[in-house]
Amino acid sequence: MFYVLRDAAGQISSLHREPVVGAQTLHADNPEVRVFMGLDEDQQQFAHMDAGLVRVLEDLIDALIRRNVLCITDLPMEAQLKLFDRKHFRDGAQSHALDLFNRGPG
Repeated sequence: MFYVLRDAAGQISSLHREPVVGAQTLHADNPEVRVFMGLDEDQQQFAHMDAGLVRVLEDLIDALIRRNVLCITDLPMEAQLKLFDRKHFRDGAQSHALDLFNRGPG
C-alpha cells in the first residue's frame, strides 16, 4: 500500500510509504503507481535502449578523439566531466570483472 499525492492535473506527484495528509491510498500493483515508479514495461524498455545509446555515444566520442577528429576540450566542461566520470567508473568496473581468457596486463 502506498500513499500518493496528486498535482492539479490529477497526476501522481509524490509517493510515500507512510501516511501523508491529503494522500490517497493505492496498491503497489496499481498501474499509475507502476508508471510513476518506472516499472511500466514500455518505460523500462525505453530506458534500456537509452542506456545502450549512451554507450554507443561514449564509444563514438572515444573513436573521434583517437582519430584526432575531436578534442575533449572542444566539449563543454560539464560534458567533459560526465565523460571522465563514466570512463573512470567503467574502467573500475572492468578491473573487477572476471577475466575468462586469463589475459595478463597490457
